[in-house]
Amino acid sequence: MKIYTKTGDKGKTSLLSGKRVSKHHPRIEAYGTIDELNSFIGLLRTFDLDKQSNQMLVGVQNQLFTIGSSLAMDVKRPELALPEIAIEDIEVIENDIDRIEAILPKLKDFIIPGGSQSIAICHVCRCVCRRAERLCTELADSEQVDDLIIIYINRLSDYFFMLARKIAFDNDIEIPHWKSDSRA
Repeated sequence: MKIYTKTGDKGKTSLLSGKRVSKHHPRIEAYGTIDELNSFIGLLRTFDLDKQSNQMLVGVQNQLFTIGSSLAMDVKRPELALPEIAIEDIEVIENDIDRIEAILPKLKDFIIPGGSQSIAICHVCRCVCRRAERLCTELADSEQVDDLIIIYINRLSDYFFMLARKIAFDNDIEIPHWKSDSRA
């Protein structure tokens, strides 16, 4: 099987249902951004993360493939049994956020992304995740999108914020806080 098919040379691609749509169709934008997020998570995992965080991120990457396949399907097709996001998948993220939050000092100010490459990549993941959420909610305005996908993506962006803080805490990296009057 060749990697190139030439079927997309005129700016169209196929959804899992077989329907052809433009490559800038909202559904393609949504699952393309999920794919972008998954790639950034892969980059994040190249850093020296603790075992539990790395395992969590592998699980997230698998769930993002599930979300991508769901977003690539515009109609229900019983013969295509696609995996689905479940409430338990969201609870996994929430539980890890709670675990991290329990060890961190209380946050009193906005933080400025940075401090180390891995912390900065966490914030890139957070921002791409938020964009994916916006694209999924926009798609949901006109087409069917599983509510659990939107909830999962929303929690996931919170997770990346907490993971960035955890990496800073674990490595004793001071993160600058936003000062509303930086001229002072």
